[in-house]
Formats: sequence, C-alpha cells, structure tokens
Amino acid sequence: MTTYKEIFGKYVKNYSSDPTSDIEGQIWYNSTSGTFKTNLAGAAAWASGGSLSTARNELGSAGIQTAGLGFGGYSTGNTTATEEYDGSAWTSGGNLSTARRNLGGAGTQTAGLAFGGFTTVVSNATEEYDGSAWTGGGNLGTTRFGMGSAGTQTAGLAFGGATYPPIVLQNATEEYDGSAWTGGGNLSTARRALAGAGTQTAGLAFGGLTTVVVANTEEYNGSAWTSGGNVNTARRGLGGAGTQNAALAFGGITTVVVANTEEYNGTSWTNIISMATARQYLAGCGTQTLALASGGYTTTAVTNTEEYSNPSFSTKTITTS
Repeated sequence: MTTYKEIFGKYVKNYSSDPTSDIEGQIWYNSTSGTFKTNLAGAAAWASGGSLSTARNELGSAGIQTAGLGFGGYSTGNTTATEEYDGSAWTSGGNLSTARRNLGGAGTQTAGLAFGGFTTVVSNATEEYDGSAWTGGGNLGTTRFGMGSAGTQTAGLAFGGATYPPIVLQNATEEYDGSAWTGGGNLSTARRALAGAGTQTAGLAFGGLTTVVVANTEEYNGSAWTSGGNVNTARRGLGGAGTQNAALAFGGITTVVVANTEEYNGTSWTNIISMATARQYLAGCGTQTLALASGGYTTTAVTNTEEYSNPSFSTKTITTS
C-alpha cells in the first residue's frame, strides 16, 4: 500500500495547533484536539454581479472587486459615463470630460486614472478621478488607443496601442507621476488591444493584436520589458487583473469571442474555469483571487458583470465518514 510519505516525501507531523499552510492535501496531527487534519482549496468560480447601467464595450476600469470603477467606452456612440461598483451594484459617478472608447485605466475607485483612447480622432488626454469628479492631468506623449495599462493615479503605466490614421502599432511605454508622463522602456512586441496588470515598477502585458492575435507576455521592471510565459489562448480585447506574479486573463477574441480564463504565477499561465458569458473588449480590475469583469461585446454591447473568486485554503478535520 502506498504511504503518505511515499506520496509527499515526508511523514505526518505532530502539532499542538494547526499550522499555516498553502499546500493542498498536506496532513498533520493536532495533538490538542486528537485529530488528523488537512488543507483543502475552495472551488474557484465566476458569479453574476450587478449589471452596468450603461451597456458598453472598450471601457476603462480601475479599482477592486468591491470598489470598482468603469468609465468611457462605446455603445451607440462614445460615452462619458462613469460608474462605481460596491460589490453588488453599480451607481453613477462623475462623467469624464472627454467621451471616448478604447482608453486606458488605472488606480482606484477614489483615485482613478483615464488616458488615451478614441473620440473622433485618437486622444492623448489624461483625466484624474477623486471619487466624484474628473479633472485634467498631463497629456500622454504618444497619442494612442487600445493600449495596455497598470499602476495607480500617481504611478501609472501605459504601453502599446496604436495611432490612427493609418493604424500604426506602438511599442512605447510611458510612466505617469501624478502630473506628467515620461518615456519608459519599449515593449518587445508592438501591439494593440492587449491587457495589463501590476504596477509601474512590476507591470505585465499579455495578449493583443499585431497583424494576428498574439499570446506574448512581457514583464516590466520599471525600465525594461522581458519575455514571460505565453498565454495559452492567443487573443485580443481581453480583460486583465492582478499583479505581475499573480495575474488573471479573461475573455477576448481569437477568431471567435471566448470566455477563457487563465492564471499567471510569474512564469506560466494555467487554464481555469471560464466566464459565464463569452465577450470581448470588456473591462477588468481587481486581484487574481477577487477579480471583476464588466461590460464588453458579444454581438452587441452588454451590461454583464461577473465576479471571480478563488477561495483560500481551509483546514478540515479528517474523519472516517
């Protein structure tokens, strides 16, 4: 018979109180309760959240799952609408000064950042949100739309995208300090419709469109980009959330609209449970374990919001039943 030591390479340890562990299936003996115990991971899942008031795709986003921000985008036309999410419902916030779609977003619900995008022309405008109103910030150095974004209101990151007309792909990276943008290290692969995650000094770029959809992942250290592990499903118009070492990618379009979700651990991407609604050009924010996907396009602009949760490990007592 196979033993626990043969499987895990160690004996069952004896503890007087339950240890902190993130190893699923680890078994120990609690001498105080006189029981064997183990760690089990909760089931990751997407669940329906409150619908956006304004159906739209190509919107910007910021914040976390329980304090999200969605702004701009396109429905029957470009919109200035801003909405705030409290973990269950969206309510109206202060409108953007410039109606636009395909813009970048970063920061939090009470300290948001919107930049670039497309009005009737490509924009370089930056706006800062204080929880109730948007005010103008320093313009991007490179006018563009469809860029990746990450960071905060005072330490933002913009990368990739395209100018128009004609469409010229960009590899430029810019860093925002709360008042002005300055140039950073260029992406290795110029592309648009990519997703981003992380911070200004630890950013992540993944997916996107060159002349074809790509799977490329790149990691930023505050000055230069280096290659990371490719997403399993090459796509554009996808959502992103999390950090450089714990990111989430979801939705987008390959040759068809997809609901695929993947997790990044700093080295490689792993396929996990898909969203309920396949859609492209949606907004993403939050963390790898508590993410928010809102809006997007199926065959029309949608109001759908989905919340992703990946519960932490819990301690269970082993019984014979």
